Amino acid sequence: MGGLLAYPTDSSYALGCHLDDKKAVERIRKIRDLDRHHNFTLVASDLKQVSQFAKIDNEQYRLIKSLTPGPYTFILSAKRSVPNRLVHPKRRTIGIRIPDHQIVKDLLTELGEPIMSSSLILPNAEFALGDPDQIREKLEHDVDLVIDGGAADNTVSTVIDWHGESLQIVRQGAGDVTFLQD
Repeated sequence: MGGLLAYPTDSSYALGCHLDDKKAVERIRKIRDLDRHHNFTLVASDLKQVSQFAKIDNEQYRLIKSLTPGPYTFILSAKRSVPNRLVHPKRRTIGIRIPDHQIVKDLLTELGEPIMSSSLILPNAEFALGDPDQIREKLEHDVDLVIDGGAADNTVSTVIDWHGESLQIVRQGAGDVTFLQD
């Protein structure tokens, strides 16, 4: 199993690969011009899969359960058993996401495990790519497959960092955060 794919999510398109495919992860780094400190995201089908990789306390569990599936990425402390290549090298964190998109749900069901992923934002671009024809045109030689789910919003997921004492909004995206102002 291997290869690199572009696929639709409930926010924008993303790049994804098998967790153990080091070459595909490097291809994502090259396409996006990312350094080794970039936090990749594990796209999972549910909190049970997430709990295999991330430390989740009761408060985090309740919030994540209330917001997923949906356009949110959570940065959490990684479990010790998670391979170093999947975590932020200094902070020992891992990004997790449970999207609300049928194609992703079907893909994860078929695979039976999470996929390593990153929003499809090209270097120097302000927005993520959301048009599968444009993705094919720009990346046809860089990815193995583009799953056409039709045009998607080009708004990325909202990123919430909660690996410490309190949560922090790292990136405001498609997910609403007004619940934090209560």
